[in-house]
Amino acid sequence: MAEAESPEIRFRRLRMRSWRRGMKEMDLILGPFSDGPLKELGSAELESYENLLGENDQDLYRWITARLNGRQDETGPAALSALLDHIAAFAAGRLSARDGGQIR
Repeated sequence: MAEAESPEIRFRRLRMRSWRRGMKEMDLILGPFSDGPLKELGSAELESYENLLGENDQDLYRWITARLNGRQDETGPAALSALLDHIAAFAAGRLSARDGGQIR
């Protein structure tokens, strides 16, 4: 019988999967999110994040950038909506801080 994964191991695994996506743009969105706000998510939200990591990078990128650009057309699955909003808001905050308040 396999041992249950400890919270620390789970967190490290999620961080690794966030930083090594296969699409550099998603590495740069999910990696920093996993270094910060991921630590604050509850167990249900962590479960959603694990489900999100199973999604295709091109879809994730489209869903997050739709939020950043104020488009309502391709926002992704309703079950991931709150989490995608959280990730997009974090990414927007990082961009605005880096670019002096302007998202390009």
